[in-house]
Order: sequence, then structure tokens, then C-alpha cells
Amino acid sequence: MVKVFLSFLLLFSLTYAEEMVEQDLLSTKIQSFVDPEVYTENKAFIDLIFESKENFYVNDRVDVVAIIKTLKENGLLKLFFDKPQALTLHFKTNGSPLFFVKLMGDSLRNIGYYRYVTVGSTRSSAEFVWSINLTSEYATDPLVLQNELNKSGCTIVDIVRKDSKEWTYVIDMGNGYLNLPKLQDKQELRLKRSLYAHWLNCENIEVIRITSSRRNNWYPYIAYYDSSLHLLKVIKEDEKSRAINLIIPKRAKYIKISDLYTLKNVKDELVLKPTGER
Repeated sequence: MVKVFLSFLLLFSLTYAEEMVEQDLLSTKIQSFVDPEVYTENKAFIDLIFESKENFYVNDRVDVVAIIKTLKENGLLKLFFDKPQALTLHFKTNGSPLFFVKLMGDSLRNIGYYRYVTVGSTRSSAEFVWSINLTSEYATDPLVLQNELNKSGCTIVDIVRKDSKEWTYVIDMGNGYLNLPKLQDKQELRLKRSLYAHWLNCENIEVIRITSSRRNNWYPYIAYYDSSLHLLKVIKEDEKSRAINLIIPKRAKYIKISDLYTLKNVKDELVLKPTGER
């Protein structure tokens, strides 16, 4: 009987300890996102809205996106500044650095961050960290960023808020891909004038014919990349081109179409005619 009681007591103690650890993890993360005075003034309300603690865990880790969503919906998360401020963002992952920077750069541009400066990047056997500075009237909304990353198969697994102007995002990009238009057999695509190089998914295509209008002074610059964004091949033409036929390398997943000198040479559309399925 004593052994049974001791076993029950041990089991209860372990269960209680696990629950306390979970509560501490959740409470610590909540406090990291909220200013101390806001947390103190709203402690009872915060305990209430986070009462169902199981809703804020995913596979034994704290679901930071769910926490931020709840704080934001209840008016407890301050993201806007009184005036434009210098903001520092760190992005961590364990994937390919080249691929990660391209994916994050596209995602940031899609949510409105065009002007930022890379201030650091470090790589170890465990992770890659990319750090940027920008000036903004508001801190990055984690929900908006996660919605954009969903389009590329990536997930925010942790967020660390040092203060209102410095945030670190840990990104799982194990299933990541570039969210780009995909070329399809016999489906014409028109690339409109742009200040940025055109990136496309070419993994299903064997041949592409690109034609340029007479209004353009296009000097083709074509680059092919594999799924990790390793450069496979570059084509450069130092003569103005009206049309070019391209045979896609077998390992190519992405193609970048630009101008050898400046995209200001492309005043009109480039018309792509892909053929052949892979």
C-alpha cells in the first residue's frame, strides 16, 4: 500500500512539475512581448485570456504566433511608435543562407519593407543569422510576416523581443520554397517593366523563347539556380536582343531574367513562351 501511495505521489509530482514548467514557459513568453507596466496592470485579464494553456502549445513548444495573435486581438501588443524609429530585425534558420536571404528579402518586400540595410550575418554548424536595420513607424507585425511566410512553406517557431525596437525571428524553412510564378508548357507569360530582376520557377519546363519588343534595348542576362539557390549557369549577351531561345539545365528550379547593364533598357514587356514538360 505504501509503495502504491509513493508511486502515485511521484506520478502526481512529475505531472505537477511538467504543468508548472509549461505555465512558466508560457508566462515568460507572454511577459517578453508586453511592456512591464501593461503586464502588471492587466495581469488578471491576461491570466483569463490565456486560461486554456493547451491552445498555446505546438508539439511541446510555445506557439508564439498564437500568443501574439491573442495579445493583439485584446489590445495588449504595442507595435506602433509615436514617430519613425530605427528598427533591428534578426532572422535565424538552419537552412541554406543564400536561399534564406532571398526568401526573407522577398517576404519583407511583399509586406512593405523595401528600404533596409544588412548589418550582419553569421553562420555556424547549427544556424545562420541575418540581421537588418530599417526605419519604420511600426514594428514588424508577426502575424503579417507569418501569413507571408506561409506562401513559401515556412513557419515562425520562436520570436524574441529584446525591446520594442529589436526582434529576433527563428524560422523553420525545412519545407521552404520561393513563392514565384511557375512556368507551364505552352502558357505564354508577359513580364511587365520592372526595376527588379524577374524570378520564375522553371522546374517543369525544357525550353523557353523570350521575345523583346522594338521599344526595348534588352541585353539579356539569364541565371539558373537549383532548389537551394546555388548558381548553375549564367548567360550574358552584350548585344541587343529581340529574341532568345533557352534550354533549361536539368537541375534548374529557378530562373532570373534581367539586363546585363540596367533594367531601364526594358521599357516594354518581355514575352515568354515555355515549351516541353519535364
